[in-house]
Amino acid sequence: MKKGILPIVLWLVTLVYLSCSKTTSGSEPPEKVCPASDPDNTGHWVLKENMSDEFDGNSIDTNKWLVEGTNGEYSNWIGRAPSQFAPENVRIENGKLCLMTKCDPNYNYSSIIDTDCNCRYEKYTTAAVISKNTILYGYMEIKCKAADVSITSSFWATSRDSELDMFEFVGDSKSEDNDRKYPFCVHNWAMGSLDENGWCDEVQLDWRVGDEFHVYGCEWNENGLKFYADGEMVKTVTKTEIGRFWCLTCPLRIWVDSETFAWEGFPDEKDLPADYEIEYIRVWVN
Repeated sequence: MKKGILPIVLWLVTLVYLSCSKTTSGSEPPEKVCPASDPDNTGHWVLKENMSDEFDGNSIDTNKWLVEGTNGEYSNWIGRAPSQFAPENVRIENGKLCLMTKCDPNYNYSSIIDTDCNCRYEKYTTAAVISKNTILYGYMEIKCKAADVSITSSFWATSRDSELDMFEFVGDSKSEDNDRKYPFCVHNWAMGSLDENGWCDEVQLDWRVGDEFHVYGCEWNENGLKFYADGEMVKTVTKTEIGRFWCLTCPLRIWVDSETFAWEGFPDEKDLPADYEIEYIRVWVN
């Protein structure tokens, strides 16, 4: 190699290295950011742009996302009673996707009965956003802060009979001290009811999920799952360990939403409205 060529080669190598920045602050262009779990991109991850969003516009990108309840239309679910998804509770503000929960006794609630709890939809409206595109294996990452009330702030994915709960945080549970709990589940809905169809586990974090923004990720492949918090792996589980509940073999759509969980206690009116705030959602494949 000629001596004059060497500086140019070194410059090009530096550019390639920097193309996957170690930052997860959202300040870098998304195509230049790698998973927090693999900042040097040793896994050769490629950003799946049609499922990734920095939420830096003035409104939600309807090419990527379905807001539940838009024009009175729902995908297949209106929320967990007594709360109901309301499209007006979704907004983009200060570079974040905000899903609001509020006390709204005068909302035009559905008259159907939620068979899970045998109760009506009333008092609370929440929000849900679903990806219009799907992923089959890859790494899914979110930077978020849970609503700091007794409501869920969730990141999950579904197909017809399969569900992957990457987390269902409760920022301020009333039933017990769950505000540091990082829970994850796999549900095989072809097997029957919630009590008999899935694998679940959890870890305790060093922080309250409603206090500040953190990065959470899930790597999914044909052999199992890995869960991350701020780039550190906190749980790994194999397909064999999940056993007969393993059903994650079809493309999944990503959900972010908030729901009332009766067993966690309902939020007080004085604490509402409250936002589940999302700085970004990024999805990679390899």
